[in-house]
Amino acid sequence: MDVLTVSVIALVALALLFDFTNGFHDAANSVATVVATRALPAKWAPAFSAFFNFAAYFIVGLAVANTVGKVVDSAYAGVAVVFSALIGAIVWNYATWYIGMPSSSSHALIGGLIGAGLGAGWTGAIDWSAVEKVLLAIVASPLVAFTIAFLAMFLVAGVQKLIKLNDEHVVFKALQIVSAAAVSFGHGANDAQKTMGVIAALLIGTGTGGASLDNDGNIQLSEWVPIAAYSAIALGTLWGGWKIIETMGLRITTLHANSGVAANIGAVTAIFGATAQGIPISTTHAAASSVAGAGVASGRGLNLRVVGEMVLAWVVTIPATTIVAFLLYKMTQLPTALAWVSVASLLFVVGGFIVYAMTHTISAKDVEAELPSEDQLDEHVPVRPRLEGEGPVV
Repeated sequence: MDVLTVSVIALVALALLFDFTNGFHDAANSVATVVATRALPAKWAPAFSAFFNFAAYFIVGLAVANTVGKVVDSAYAGVAVVFSALIGAIVWNYATWYIGMPSSSSHALIGGLIGAGLGAGWTGAIDWSAVEKVLLAIVASPLVAFTIAFLAMFLVAGVQKLIKLNDEHVVFKALQIVSAAAVSFGHGANDAQKTMGVIAALLIGTGTGGASLDNDGNIQLSEWVPIAAYSAIALGTLWGGWKIIETMGLRITTLHANSGVAANIGAVTAIFGATAQGIPISTTHAAASSVAGAGVASGRGLNLRVVGEMVLAWVVTIPATTIVAFLLYKMTQLPTALAWVSVASLLFVVGGFIVYAMTHTISAKDVEAELPSEDQLDEHVPVRPRLEGEGPVV
């Protein structure tokens, strides 16, 4: 095998590693509500979500992959660009996951592609129409998800009043499970395609086969690409991202089965709508905004400190990953020996952090220990006491 082929294989593996991080980083999008309300045992939730992540493979097309695959012009989408974009996104995913912050894997990847593309060919290397879709979604998806969840909460409350169901009634828990399956499906449908888009850009840019453009300029992929992408995201979800599940399910607001249903309705609406239009939405933004909308409408309020930190992470994700990927691309362009030494040193540090982070994290048992008992839920006791200095729930 020549050097180019080996490099492409290594980068495809790196793209699938990003997909894996997307799975455990964004697993909270799908299962935080059912874990928080005990609608589904915590130990089963990742497997439940992973199943529906992969199920999207059999139904969903390539609209989102087409958008992501065109962010960087194929003339510039070489090995160094894709490498820099993926490392930038992976570092951001691990860093935010480690501190339990629900940021966007999608926007980390888009920021990485923009930064690496700018490094390779400045503004001419970027398809700004594809970037505009992402920027529009940054604003629109949280607003849509929050609003739908807010309204859905009033609809759920109306049904409760009509047929006299309590907040934790088994009907709501069953609806939570059904709607969580839909969120998981939507997560797989939208997010796995982002990795497929990056792999497509790499394969087309290097001319190594496995991806091509049809007469209309749409991406066509060999079957192994979607199978690998959906498998990687499902495996990541299966591994679990308990730190972010803890934040999404327990720290934004106090969820009950009825508000959990409303939150999932908001997330499903935003995610499915964006996927149908080929927009690489942040499923994290949609899910977190839905939880917030349901919390406000249910009268449980929001933890302002956590919400503020979360929004700050959303705002800085694309600029931060753009800068990291830009600098990393420039590092790959140093004189050969210096480039190898500097990039290898960086990868050694990043690899060490990844190993440390994955071996020093919380588990399903830790999250279960924070969950309220059924009696506490019935009494509307807050899910957990606020941590010192965490800010008010209003």
